[in-house]
Amino acid sequence: MNWAAFRTAEPALARTVEERFGAFTHHVLATLRKDGSPRTSGLEVRFTGGELWLGMMPGSLKARDLLRDPRFTLQANPGEGTGMGGGDVRIGGRAYEVEGGEARTAYVKEVEPPQPFHLFRTELTEVVRTYVEDETYLVAQVWRPGEPVRTLKRT
Repeated sequence: MNWAAFRTAEPALARTVEERFGAFTHHVLATLRKDGSPRTSGLEVRFTGGELWLGMMPGSLKARDLLRDPRFTLQANPGEGTGMGGGDVRIGGRAYEVEGGEARTAYVKEVEPPQPFHLFRTELTEVVRTYVEDETYLVAQVWRPGEPVRTLKRT
């Protein structure tokens, strides 16, 4: 499921996630190394044309990881301090390189990235928001394709 389909299915959560990612430029991407261990890297993301896009320098380790195994998790920058206004959000899914076509052309026109670069379109497998409610509850909102958002609370 792409970002547009998620936004249609869960507009309130999608809006919150976009706001969290929009609050800062750099976020954290987790990929899988060749040996299966995790790799974390800094990354800029874009929500445009109904997609969540990941752009990367050519030949970067994170790009090579995704070309080998498309699974990823993307963590929004929590910001300074511990307030994390809007909560902590992360997106899990699979990323597929887009090497040409109209979508890539539109991305280049809008973003004007340095050339050359890798561009990955994402398919979502999970979106999670965690936040504190009333200074009492830890709340997790969990969404997976084909399911409504589940809300879990604990003290």
